[in-house]
Amino acid sequence: MPSLALGLMSGTSCDGISAALARFQGRTLRVLAEQTVPYPQRLARLLQRGAALSAGELSSLNMALGEQLARAALRLLRAAKIPPARVEVIGSHGHTIYHGPRDAVPSTLQIGEPAVIAQRTGIAVVADFRPRDLAAGGEGAPLVPAFDEAFFGDGAPRALQNIGGIANVTIVGRGVTTRAFDTGPGNCLIDLAVQRSSRGRLRYDASGRLARRGRIDHRAIERLWRLSYFRRPPPKSTGRELFNAALVTQIFGSTLTRAPLDVLATLTYFTAFSIVESLRRFAPACLASGRGAGRPRRLQEVIVSGGGVHNRTLMAHLTRLCAPVAVRSIERYGIPAQAKEPVAFAFLALQALRGRINHLPQATGARQACILGALIPKRCQTPFKAGKVSDTF
Repeated sequence: MPSLALGLMSGTSCDGISAALARFQGRTLRVLAEQTVPYPQRLARLLQRGAALSAGELSSLNMALGEQLARAALRLLRAAKIPPARVEVIGSHGHTIYHGPRDAVPSTLQIGEPAVIAQRTGIAVVADFRPRDLAAGGEGAPLVPAFDEAFFGDGAPRALQNIGGIANVTIVGRGVTTRAFDTGPGNCLIDLAVQRSSRGRLRYDASGRLARRGRIDHRAIERLWRLSYFRRPPPKSTGRELFNAALVTQIFGSTLTRAPLDVLATLTYFTAFSIVESLRRFAPACLASGRGAGRPRRLQEVIVSGGGVHNRTLMAHLTRLCAPVAVRSIERYGIPAQAKEPVAFAFLALQALRGRINHLPQATGARQACILGALIPKRCQTPFKAGKVSDTF
């Protein structure tokens, strides 16, 4: 029997909520509807400042984001003309405020209250996927590889590269041991540079048109590539704790105001460079030329998803650096570029609901396989009636 599930994703770029509704049946899926709903500017600014908010402000933001996520889900269902009662579950990744898997006390925090989503939509919600993986000794990320292996693992060897705020890759295929990790920055540094140089007038570099007009600073590329994260072997994950405004200021200083187009050109190239060089460093056979006896099979293609697909300058750099391996959008496989991650979390939620393992320990470093996520049951359909509370349990 096919199952309908809805996924919600708020990415590192703080630009909005990506929502997708998909029908799953066995190892096949069909995306029925998808939307990206931009955040109001005030909410986007609060999310960007999330780690610096007081406990009260963060608590309020958690509930407010829950309302936004619920509205995004209902708006998508209205557009698809699907009643909420037909949807089995919502998988909500929420918005990551802090991710510290290598802290003295490993921790991760995603907000966007799932109880609000369940209450407003009447649909069961699975959320808070990362903490269970962390408790099992993993990085808490990346989690999408479980989806990648399920739906792309039977084909030729390929890299599924998502370019959201942070870029992450999964290498799957017949005869390949699935491997995954965060390659580094996706759109997050590019977006920060655009917002700062335009004083908030622009939120991102549409199609990469601004980056095309700048000159790449290769010395800055070298300084960025010297960051220790890029030398650390997988499993590994990262976020705004490293790739943030402070890093942009540290690397570029006053150049951001004097030559903003050069900064954008450099950061756009570096995103592609760090993806390809990370593959060369940690999956060298995948991008090596030729196939000798006993050598691992070479990648047949790099499939790109996320908002970075729409940045033509970034995709041109990626295509050139990956050659002769082909670079293609995931849309070739029937999944809209920005729907991939919400569809993945819809699938992870379905797996949790069915009591099935929904992560890959080899991708996150977890010591054992688990069922990730906390379940909020669907809204109760029977009105509550006050009565005597039993003192027996």
